[in-house]
Amino acid sequence: MKPYNLLITGVGGQGTVVASDIVAAVGLKAGYDVKKSDVMGLAVRGGSVVSHVRWGENVHSPLVPEGRVDILVGFELLETLRWLDQLDPAGTVIVNLQRIFPVVVSSGLADYPSTVETDEALLGAVPSVYMVPGLDIARELGQTRTLNVVLLGALSALVDIDPQVWLDVIEARVPKKAVGVNLEAFKRGREVCAASRLVRQQAEGTAI
Repeated sequence: MKPYNLLITGVGGQGTVVASDIVAAVGLKAGYDVKKSDVMGLAVRGGSVVSHVRWGENVHSPLVPEGRVDILVGFELLETLRWLDQLDPAGTVIVNLQRIFPVVVSSGLADYPSTVETDEALLGAVPSVYMVPGLDIARELGQTRTLNVVLLGALSALVDIDPQVWLDVIEARVPKKAVGVNLEAFKRGREVCAASRLVRQQAEGTAI
């Protein structure tokens, strides 16, 4: 198979690197050759974070080639928009509906894109976008740190790997006392994925 290219992006402190570790481990457990690379901003907590994860029969580089991302998983809206140009034209976006204002916005030097602007940018980039209320789900579960696992649940619904592989890796990777809530977070993410899908026709006023 050709390499399957995943890009995970967000803000430091959201659990993006842990998520990329789990995605890499899932690929290995499923029998793929896997390469991974994490790039973190100078201010890790609150700074930009992006992880490249590639699955395939033979993967030679950890970095996804420009314009070849199959699925972009965004933990924060603005960080997701920054990486849209890396998507394959037939790629997919999974985005957590959370806004974290960078310093230039909170200081009044710039404006954060409106909902209309973010929707137009997302649906203008690829045919299919999954808008997941990940933080809301994590809060309902009583543990906001499960946000990353909610988004992994959504991702798992779009790739052809047995869900039990994901569950086994998550159980092995999270603290023992947090296994139950994380497995529930994964389940909720899988369930919400289909219901959260937007397609390009909607932006043009046509129903799915």
